[in-house]
Amino acid sequence: MRGMRPVAALASMSLLAGCGLLSSEGPDEEEPITVGTMSAPSTLDPAKAWDSSWELYRNVFQTLLSFPSGATEPEPDAAESCKFSDASNKVFTCELREGLKFSDGDTLDAAAVKYSFDRMRTLEAKGVVKGGPAGLLGSLDTVTTKGDRTVVFRLKKADATFPFVLATPAMSIVDPGDYPADKLRTGDQITGSGPYSLKAYTAGEKAELVKNSHYEGAADVKNDAVTIRYYKKSSAMVDALKEKQIDVTFRGLAAEDVIAMQNRGRREQDIELVEGAGTEIRYLVFNTKDAWARKLPVRRAFAQVVDRAAIAHKVYKDTVEPLYSMVPRGLTGHATGFFDDYGNPSSAKARKILTDAGITAPVPLTLWYTTDRYGSATALEFAEIKRQLEASGLFEITLKSRPWTEFQDGYSKGEYPVFGRGWFPDFPDADNFIAPFVGPKNVLNTPYVSKEITDEVLPRERRETDRGAVIDDFERAQEILVDDVRLLPLWQGKQYIMASEEIAGGERALDPSAIMMMWELQRKTSW
Repeated sequence: MRGMRPVAALASMSLLAGCGLLSSEGPDEEEPITVGTMSAPSTLDPAKAWDSSWELYRNVFQTLLSFPSGATEPEPDAAESCKFSDASNKVFTCELREGLKFSDGDTLDAAAVKYSFDRMRTLEAKGVVKGGPAGLLGSLDTVTTKGDRTVVFRLKKADATFPFVLATPAMSIVDPGDYPADKLRTGDQITGSGPYSLKAYTAGEKAELVKNSHYEGAADVKNDAVTIRYYKKSSAMVDALKEKQIDVTFRGLAAEDVIAMQNRGRREQDIELVEGAGTEIRYLVFNTKDAWARKLPVRRAFAQVVDRAAIAHKVYKDTVEPLYSMVPRGLTGHATGFFDDYGNPSSAKARKILTDAGITAPVPLTLWYTTDRYGSATALEFAEIKRQLEASGLFEITLKSRPWTEFQDGYSKGEYPVFGRGWFPDFPDADNFIAPFVGPKNVLNTPYVSKEITDEVLPRERRETDRGAVIDDFERAQEILVDDVRLLPLWQGKQYIMASEEIAGGERALDPSAIMMMWELQRKTSW
């Protein structure tokens, strides 16, 4: 039993007066439910994406395992059963459900599963994809099949997190006939086996999903169709909800929009706000190739000045909470290392750190952020960080920004001295807030060599299937992260969904990684 609470459990803060009856039939179900979000896919090919494109993938592709509503451990989806089939946790075997098909009617068998994994790894190895989801498969050695329904994964080393990895949308099963082995699929079509098929797609605008008649899996699909609309501003998304152009809003809601809804109470008679704990985090990355960011005293002085509570209160109106560890509160292994070592923000302590290192002039640093990935408050957040650092008299800060695609390209090339990133977990385990960021190759494309973490701590905790027994390992890893200050956690978010009074299921619609399972949404019929 894992020692963690269900991180995606949601509590409804109802702004309604009354209760409804749910319909299992009727003409309303034929009308698509429209969901607004600010996380447009960066690509339609799952072999490339390690980002919030997963929101779409979860609904149109299938994985061997998945997280049903309320679950914190993976359960079979395309698979009928999966388990470690040896005593050393190095052989993982899955038996597929019978009769699986892709949305175009092609057979989904063990060979298709093997092809999907081999393709993803090949595209990464050949440089077609850089920094892609194949990075999650570091422990995988080979994938083999036995007959049409059995897939065997042999690992290089014991890895108790491997079932969690299989449940991520990164491990989406693709149709070999439509996804080339040596290049990414282009165009605006998807061939998956998930609860929905992609009927139509307009990049940056909308994705139209319809119920997949071939689907065989764990999801109980409660609607016939969903349209996802992509927005660039929270205010536009909320306005669309109020004007009944959309039914649900999620991902990217600005703090002021959430606070405004909370303050309206019963005066807002047709919208419901659903709030829940979340594991989304924001953090800064220091590039040690930069002349100033490479200096440990500079990074430590930076950490000593940053006021997380002020960011949470001034910028996010307390819809987020300060974070003093890369592992968020609510997960086994969470710690408060940055607070333990640095305490409250102090310019005096930061000045001593610098002067002891012989640094007496203000330190020039350029901070980069993305303009269109994490919501409109990002610019305000970085303005507040700049204000704090310059108010100390110890730093001279320049702020620069780019749209997400260009921003990714820039940090991948090592162009940024300091840059901001967000992380929505691949799976609900502390390992996933440490392992992706360390090593010579990591999700940030900013090499971070820490042999104790990569060669000792991570292998040791991955041998243990009882995740409650690895707290000491995670705490040690976080001590190293605090000492190095290569990554500086800022805050941990909450999850918010706004929905029309006609929609039910919002409180069940988020998996532990805060990805919306569109099939949980349905219309109400009467009040």
